[in-house]
Amino acid sequence: MDLYPWIKTAHILSLIAWMAALFYLPRLYVYHADALQGGEASETFKVMERRLLRAIANPAMIATWIFGLWLAVAYVGFAGNGWLHAKIFLVVLLTGYHMMLARWRRGFAGDANERSARFYRIMNEVPTLLLIAIVILVVVKPF
Repeated sequence: MDLYPWIKTAHILSLIAWMAALFYLPRLYVYHADALQGGEASETFKVMERRLLRAIANPAMIATWIFGLWLAVAYVGFAGNGWLHAKIFLVVLLTGYHMMLARWRRGFAGDANERSARFYRIMNEVPTLLLIAIVILVVVKPF
């Protein structure tokens, strides 16, 4: 039995869950940055942010990497696939962004956020730009 379509499906589903979390988490930070520190809303945001990161974003990121590397090693190959190297580089950047979100969450958890809601609104666009570039590389395979 060829596992390729199943691995690819798992990779795509993992990516969808990961991206949903990466889109929503900074949006929560926008609202959290405007909330009264120590207030009821702030405490609710802390719980939401922690659960989103730990229950959805982290497992989805790990699954995306596992299934993606499985596809690359078993089916695509790294030689002569410049688009794949570029895609992996962008996914590394996306992973770095994920790690920044986790660090910012720790700041909110300790009531030590120093950034504005506007900052998080701007940062909310980063995963969109990376996703667009990744999808273009995968579908078009320009090099």
